[in-house]
Amino acid sequence: MHRRLGRRRRGAAISDLSDETTRDTRTGAVRSVQAAELVLTRRALDEIWSPTYLERLARTYWRFLARVTLGLVHVHYSHRERSVVLVLPMIRLITFAEPEYEMDGAHGVVRWRIVRGLLVARKRRTDAAGGNPERQGHLQIEIRRCEDGQGTRQTTPRARLRIEIEVANFYPAIAFAFSRRLYDITQSRIHVLVTRAFLRSLARSSRDGIPDLAVSKVGRMTTPVAAAPSGRDPEPPAARAS
Repeated sequence: MHRRLGRRRRGAAISDLSDETTRDTRTGAVRSVQAAELVLTRRALDEIWSPTYLERLARTYWRFLARVTLGLVHVHYSHRERSVVLVLPMIRLITFAEPEYEMDGAHGVVRWRIVRGLLVARKRRTDAAGGNPERQGHLQIEIRRCEDGQGTRQTTPRARLRIEIEVANFYPAIAFAFSRRLYDITQSRIHVLVTRAFLRSLARSSRDGIPDLAVSKVGRMTTPVAAAPSGRDPEPPAARAS
């Protein structure tokens, strides 16, 4: 059942917040998914349903990470990579390849494939260095328009947007170097708390029912396109540091 929505019916609200973290007992790979439904007006959802706003949602996630850590952890941008760094650009906790986008009329994904980093187990980094893409770890934000039944998309004033944030095929250095339990009570717990807080913030920061989404640092999806993007995003302009 849906949790009770926020008091402001005209604004956005979060419901059905959930999380699930599992581990492959054979390989040690971790999968962690936090999800929620953002309830907002249909007009607001139609307004933000575009590649541009998908990119802005991704940037909002990185902005939230920096804010909640008081800037100690933030994203450093290079031409081909995105690195989550601790204070200084050379202290790279996790480095991702440039984002990949998929979007159609009902579903969208932005995905960053894990390349390397201090938090990534050394023995598994070869998967990220050109191995099988299906085995390569990734972080992704997935959005999906939810339907309440036949015809409701046109007739009801409210709409539901399901948002899932997933880390998959991740091999945590802490678990391999020390213990799974240490990883569970430190890095894993922090990740879950931050991600759940981010999902809640999308409703709290809404203005006129539209979430406050950060302007992209790179702006790859701001150029009008004839069709929704699929696969790797187009060649970026000169990257800017965060």
